[in-house]
Amino acid sequence: MGDRGPILLAAGGTGGHLFPAESLAIALRARGLRVELATDSRALKYGADFPADAIHAIPAATPSGGSAFGKLKAGLTLARGVWVARGVIKRVKPSAVVGFGGYPTVPPLLAAQQAGLVTIIHEQNAVMGRANRFLSARATAIATGFPRLAGVAPAIAAKATHIGNPVRPAVIEAARAPYAEPADGPIEILVTGGSQGARVMSDVAPAAIELLAPAARARLRVTQQARPEDLQRVRDVYARLGVPATVESFFKDLPARMAAAHLVVGRAGASTVSELAVIGRDSILVPLPGALDQDQAANAAILGAVGAATVIPQADFTPQRLAEEIGQRLDNPDAMRYAAAAARALGVPDAAARLAEFVVRVSNAL
Repeated sequence: MGDRGPILLAAGGTGGHLFPAESLAIALRARGLRVELATDSRALKYGADFPADAIHAIPAATPSGGSAFGKLKAGLTLARGVWVARGVIKRVKPSAVVGFGGYPTVPPLLAAQQAGLVTIIHEQNAVMGRANRFLSARATAIATGFPRLAGVAPAIAAKATHIGNPVRPAVIEAARAPYAEPADGPIEILVTGGSQGARVMSDVAPAAIELLAPAARARLRVTQQARPEDLQRVRDVYARLGVPATVESFFKDLPARMAAAHLVVGRAGASTVSELAVIGRDSILVPLPGALDQDQAANAAILGAVGAATVIPQADFTPQRLAEEIGQRLDNPDAMRYAAAAARALGVPDAAARLAEFVVRVSNAL
């Protein structure tokens, strides 16, 4: 490596952006490179155990939506973030800066581009987000999580290379679990919605299972994520129905629970879709509505197009519709096996290693 500077990773906002950055950090360090992280204050709680030699907090805000004053305030915060990021880059002297999307990556990437450094964008979703679109014209290279990337001009698409979405080591471990044949025991259903999806899941999933015939319900076991305020009412429904259910607001071992499931009902964030593909499980996906970029709809469509998932818009996600989907799978377990295999065929379990090699190649870091 000589005197080459570290790779500076820029990721923040939520764990969804930090998970792939963490996987890349592990892969880069395994290759002998130093890694540092630039993130926003919100993400520091997620990043306390991040595998980096140093963590730099850089001001960031989201200018989209809200009032004109709110946008102005966010713009000023981003400008202050660029000023802080310039100081960090001057001290750290990174050999490359890698961003994972979201507005917390704008200040460090923009400061790096202004300094003439190598910058790499990783786009997790099947449609490019606004922050990455803003940064893409001056980026050195773009790595994509999915084979197709919508929402970009031809000149930007020409800089893109399909790498896959890095998944956590726990996902790789879970993917080793064999698929449990439905005929050999109960049908395991995992219902998960993330911070923005658990309410609708709590409203619909228990009501759907109540609509099933008693003989069908007797074949089910449910694991469900619910908001703290919804926990008791969801538990009460399953208890009344006599359906064995584990209902919690958070599961530390979610990948293992996904691997234990025959059917996953959830949102279609990039991490969820990528984990479903690597582990290989049938799913019913309800993209988050109202998103400006419709990124979850595009992600879900990747699995839906090959028969790996049933995609249901939230407006159509009723107890009746979910009950029908579950009933069809109970009548034809082979459909779940087929969907699981179709999902797994799309998985990229070595995406972290591939992204590390891509970063090394583009930045000439070794």
